[in-house]
Amino acid sequence: MNGGKRTAIRFAGLGLAALLLFVADVLAGDSALSPGEVWGVFAGRETDETVRNIVLSIRLVRVVVAVLIGMALSVSGLQMQTVFRNPLADPYLLGVSSGAGLGVAFFILGAPLLGLGHSPFWQSIGIVGAGWVGAVAVLLLVAVISRYVKNILGVLIMGVMIGYIAGAVIQILQYLSSAEQLKMFYLWSMGSLGHVTSVKLWIMWPMVALGLLLAVYCMKPLNLLLLGEQYARTMGIDVRRARTLIFVSTTLLTGTVTAFCGPVGFLGLAVPHVARMFFHNADHRVLLPGSMLLGIVAMLVCDIIAKTWVLPINSITALLGIPVIVWVVYKNLRFS
Repeated sequence: MNGGKRTAIRFAGLGLAALLLFVADVLAGDSALSPGEVWGVFAGRETDETVRNIVLSIRLVRVVVAVLIGMALSVSGLQMQTVFRNPLADPYLLGVSSGAGLGVAFFILGAPLLGLGHSPFWQSIGIVGAGWVGAVAVLLLVAVISRYVKNILGVLIMGVMIGYIAGAVIQILQYLSSAEQLKMFYLWSMGSLGHVTSVKLWIMWPMVALGLLLAVYCMKPLNLLLLGEQYARTMGIDVRRARTLIFVSTTLLTGTVTAFCGPVGFLGLAVPHVARMFFHNADHRVLLPGSMLLGIVAMLVCDIIAKTWVLPINSITALLGIPVIVWVVYKNLRFS
């Protein structure tokens, strides 16, 4: 069997697994609903209004959010690992999630300290809006830095420093805040898929779709960047432009997920490595859709486990992702 057929079979297997897990995730939940009741809602039969709301407005929305998160973080992680040529790079490397976290911290912790807790503006912007403002602010800062810093290592260092600065400000806000505000921020930081309503989903999915389209557009530059920026320049690629587009894509994907669902860790770091092992391929024309499918599968598994044992999603993604990271570190140390 040639490589093309093997790749096609693997894609088909992943697609089938994703579909089965999607159905299983819709069936899973706190309310004891039979498969027949759930199917009746999708088939358009007359069903109880409560059952219909649970299936369509809660379970289905949550599962779609899990699919979006799986695709967004996996593709973001793949792009960051390629651009920085670092196997331990993750979607949060640029400090975008730290910026989103800082925006949310200002909304939850900082607004009451400044007497703005009941301000109509702050109430209208909400946690999602505050998170997005923080993420976009960091993107603009990184974009300015990347225009003047030729070495990608300099951009990496500045991204890490931005994260540290945001973390320091968040700690100051936490120190000055009340127990109730701290609890609210802590719950957000644990990550949650259940806070996204059907209305919010209509805002979330176009942003993720735009980020994924940009990532697809950048597949050729990503393949050339595998061999280094100098090689990409010799092949006629405008490295600064390509880098900026990749950063915008990563910000749209990671910033959206963080703003709507909180920081979901380890998925974007682990899935690209699993994709490389699964497909035995470094071509982003294979890795990009492969990472999307694997991200969907991984996130749906995590969500089913989280709902079954009523656990925060971050703890599940960490337990599944950490073994992969340990293996990557071991492999690099062994063969270095």
